[in-house]
Amino acid sequence: MDGAYDDRDGKIWMDGQLVDWRDANVHILTHALHYASSVFEGERCYNGKIFLGTEHSKRLHFSANQLDFEIPYTVEEIDAAKDAVLKANGFDNAYVRAVAFRGAGQDMGVASKKNPVRLYIAAWEWGNYYGDAKMKGAKLDVAKWKRPSPETEPSFAKAAGLYMICTMAKHAAEAKGCSDAMMFDYRGYVAEATGANIFFVKDGEVHTPLPDCFLNGLTRQTVIKLLKEKGITVHERHIMPEELDGMQQCWLTGTAAEVTPVGQIGDWTFEVGALTRDIAETYEKLVRS
Repeated sequence: MDGAYDDRDGKIWMDGQLVDWRDANVHILTHALHYASSVFEGERCYNGKIFLGTEHSKRLHFSANQLDFEIPYTVEEIDAAKDAVLKANGFDNAYVRAVAFRGAGQDMGVASKKNPVRLYIAAWEWGNYYGDAKMKGAKLDVAKWKRPSPETEPSFAKAAGLYMICTMAKHAAEAKGCSDAMMFDYRGYVAEATGANIFFVKDGEVHTPLPDCFLNGLTRQTVIKLLKEKGITVHERHIMPEELDGMQQCWLTGTAAEVTPVGQIGDWTFEVGALTRDIAETYEKLVRS
């Protein structure tokens, strides 16, 4: 599927109705546009089945609750709506985006209790998030922005507003010829990339940042489970920047990223080694099984 995202053929699910793609619009005074009262999920459908679809729907509800609103559809209704979107567009392999947000209503200030909550679901065909980096290893910048303290924002929600610094960090990275950027947290520990969790390998063991101020991704959780099933030791812990000198391999995980090897972060370099390739292949087989 090519072209601008607002000018395509297809159907989008809007509050219980499948509408033509180009008609899926919102009013300029939609609360979420002004105050970021929006949460979303990114999911992938493989061979006609969304991987961890129900888990994503549950997390969408959790995220909404973190932002102090309720989605007016059950998990089961959201799952059914996602399937309807895929069927309406004839997709067997696609990316699915569900977004819930405070719409336009009687309130147009920071408070928005009188405004309705909307739920829209779209799907489109999408290849590798990092292009050919999935084979040869992505190159990452080091972001100047840091993941903030959980005392300052709802760190564990998949909320649109939390991606503002990610957008700026990724733009800066792309300007340097990088695919993405690694971010530190407010304490200076290694945190994640702009839209993916990060893993490192040292002497056959895996180290990954403790998700205590950022999203504990569903793909991250899946990969940790796969590693442990293989008998590989996984350390979920705080990682200081200077420790990257001794790390031998690195990869990113996320619904969009899937499992993508990393060849370079700033001045640090990593091999696309056997363990990285093995876990990427294992994950690929799982999602398509």
